[in-house]
Amino acid sequence: MKTQYNVRYAASPQDVKSYDTSRLRDEFLIQNLLEPNKINLVYSHYDRFITGGVVPTESALKLEAIDPLKADYFLERRELGIINVGETGTVTVDGTSYVLEHKEALYVGKGNKVIEFSSKSENNPALFYMNSTPAHMSYPNKKIGTEDVEVIQLGAPETANARTLRKYIVNSVVDVCQLQMGMTTLKPGSSWNTMPAHVHDRRMEVYFYFEVPEDQAVCHFMGQPQETRHLWMGNNEAVISPPWSIHSGSGTSSYSFIWGMAGENLDYGDMDHCKINELK
Repeated sequence: MKTQYNVRYAASPQDVKSYDTSRLRDEFLIQNLLEPNKINLVYSHYDRFITGGVVPTESALKLEAIDPLKADYFLERRELGIINVGETGTVTVDGTSYVLEHKEALYVGKGNKVIEFSSKSENNPALFYMNSTPAHMSYPNKKIGTEDVEVIQLGAPETANARTLRKYIVNSVVDVCQLQMGMTTLKPGSSWNTMPAHVHDRRMEVYFYFEVPEDQAVCHFMGQPQETRHLWMGNNEAVISPPWSIHSGSGTSSYSFIWGMAGENLDYGDMDHCKINELK
């Protein structure tokens, strides 16, 4: 079986205060997502959010239902977002093929039964990063190219957080139940993402850091605003951010990350900002 998964349970912020580095990484850090010829999934009990990576090399890979879903097929009660962070690849959905170039995305609605992934080149494969959430109804599949996204410029060089945010899977771009996905790229000379930090109690989030040079790292900050913790992360690693936690990071070089959210509100601005000088 080429589909592998593990389960992460929800944790109380009171409990997380006592976690050492190893426990914090075990609970929230997601490593080894993008492995050749495999589908790797992490099923989180925060909003039943699934984080995944698919790297087809030798042959096409089929997305299979995993046991926690108790479903006949993966999207029986779910929707799916896919962003290709590798070379050219194809996602075939119930017989319809969608070619995804680098940094192109695909939304797949509830009810689609057969999802297959393939790469144009075995030696230079596609790297499909995925997020999936429960869905209450079926919306049409839609490819989102780099010209289709909403672009927002945020931050400033003076505060080391100048960055470009691109909204891929949001309700102003594609009809969607609860999943939201986008990409943020730090501009040269800037290191901080999502600063000032915030929390959004009605949504959880997962960050996937990529384009991190091999000898560099990103320090991801989490925890309650008055009780923060940090995780050192490398390229192609993800981190689960609970609704009660801030989610911000600073890198030792430029980098990009994909953010994915789920919860009961599709309003992107639904957040509570934290004053920088009050973080502890």
